[in-house]
Amino acid sequence: MKLVRREFLRLAAAVAALPVTSRFALAQSYPTRPVRVIVPFAPGGQTDVVARLIAQKLGERMGQQFYIENAAGAGGNIGAGRAAQAAPDGYTLLFIDAIGFTANPTLYSHVPYDPEKDFEAVGIAATTMQVLSVNPSVPAKTVQELVALIRANPGKYSFSSAGVGTGAHLTGELFRSSLKLDIVHVPYGGGGPAIQAAVGGHTPLSFGSPAATIPQHQEGKLRALAVSGTHRLKGLPDVPTFIESGYKEVECVPVVGVLAPAKTPKEIVARLNQEMAAAVAEPEARQKLDTLGFEVQQATPDELAAFLKSEIPKWAAIIKTAGIKMN
Repeated sequence: MKLVRREFLRLAAAVAALPVTSRFALAQSYPTRPVRVIVPFAPGGQTDVVARLIAQKLGERMGQQFYIENAAGAGGNIGAGRAAQAAPDGYTLLFIDAIGFTANPTLYSHVPYDPEKDFEAVGIAATTMQVLSVNPSVPAKTVQELVALIRANPGKYSFSSAGVGTGAHLTGELFRSSLKLDIVHVPYGGGGPAIQAAVGGHTPLSFGSPAATIPQHQEGKLRALAVSGTHRLKGLPDVPTFIESGYKEVECVPVVGVLAPAKTPKEIVARLNQEMAAAVAEPEARQKLDTLGFEVQQATPDELAAFLKSEIPKWAAIIKTAGIKMN
């Protein structure tokens, strides 16, 4: 194993020493074989669905297969750890839920990666939002009315989420701690069950994804009160943002990002970023992302890296305030 690693390091050093023109040519010829795309969640989830769409488009554009490897477990830690240990040659990519990726180092006593040192940011595949909705039996028609109702009835109201440490849960905790509300969190084993709990009135409030919430809102089974983004969601044009509602503290933009192992050649990273931007700009890809409640937001590698760095202390503060800890 030591000999293999020495040979890999020798080759990596040789690539780094290549003239700029040679490295540019290397990036233009990349990829010459299939590319592994690690999704640190089970098949069928939001990150997985977006990853499969982007991987297909990258394969079509770049002439090689980008194949999905699901490595679920520990809130995404297993897959992220696997990607962190991969060779930095452009043939392993990691799709992340940015909230979990940046929150896990605080949620867990140990994670097998350093979010700032072990990866190169490649780009953003898509963004989405969390939706606060209530059962129709809740008399509040706006967030302001809901906040007043909760404050008048401390401890009476609860919110459902897809599980402890998920984006929905942490957004709910952001809502609770920012506004100093006395509400109870009720975790479920996925976004679907969490939304159904609110539909059935078991939890009067819910934080959930647009894909799970929009149909229930349209059918009158839930009343969406606010979305966590900086602008209104295309699928819920009548629902204001928390910012519009006067609660700028409750801003959360779940990002599906793409990373590569640290020290992946910057020319390859730049090529991937360029191809991703072109892929999500295709009408078919945009339409599918819209249907899933996602939006296209292009970003440079540096912009994604800066965003991830800023999210780490934000979620650390929320997690510590709420006293959340994963085993």
